[in-house]
Amino acid sequence: MQQLMKQAQKMQADLAAAQAELAETEVTGTAGGGLVTATLTGDGELTALVIDPQAVDPDDVETLQDLIVAAVRDAHRAVGDLAAEKMGPVTGGLGGMAGGVGIPGL
Repeated sequence: MQQLMKQAQKMQADLAAAQAELAETEVTGTAGGGLVTATLTGDGELTALVIDPQAVDPDDVETLQDLIVAAVRDAHRAVGDLAAEKMGPVTGGLGGMAGGVGIPGL
């Protein structure tokens, strides 16, 4: 039982370290061949949005809106991939049990 408790404590410490590393990491997503770039932290906070002036057409705002949404979605997907990469080795075979840790993609 003591061995199991030590393993659980180590896993908890490893999980906290992976979460901290993930929160400090930034990922980017792009759309329109790089016309719009969104940057998110590993915990999903939008930190930057860059729009190439070529993407700005006052007569076609809808396309720009779609590009922004696509870039943010692409960055969010990258966050999920990063979370799976960082958290996978820590959570191992927990499957659905890891879902409560508040990490996107788990």
